[in-house]
Amino acid sequence: MIQKRSIAVCIILSIVTCGIYGIYWFICLSNDANTASNTFGTSGGTAFLLSLITCGIYGLYWAYKQGEKIDAAKNNRGMASSNSGVLYLILCIFGFSIVAYALMQNELNNLA
Repeated sequence: MIQKRSIAVCIILSIVTCGIYGIYWFICLSNDANTASNTFGTSGGTAFLLSLITCGIYGLYWAYKQGEKIDAAKNNRGMASSNSGVLYLILCIFGFSIVAYALMQNELNNLA
């Protein structure tokens, strides 16, 4: 079951906790995207550890794959989808990963 989360609260908590809540949000986004798309890919905790070990390089791959998973979930539900993986990748490359997280959460909230 995908849990709806307030995007504003997630952003504020990520800033107030100096990114600690952002890690939790990252993990939840991974798990929710896996649930929504009915794929059993990398879990949220594993994705975070791989991103940490590779100094963020896996995080770029993760952002792109999140877009693919969300698009697959939208297609399964008969909704129009776009190639959002490229958008998430570009946002993460230029340091706007919190914006990418917010867009992912918005799409997952719409699917919930």
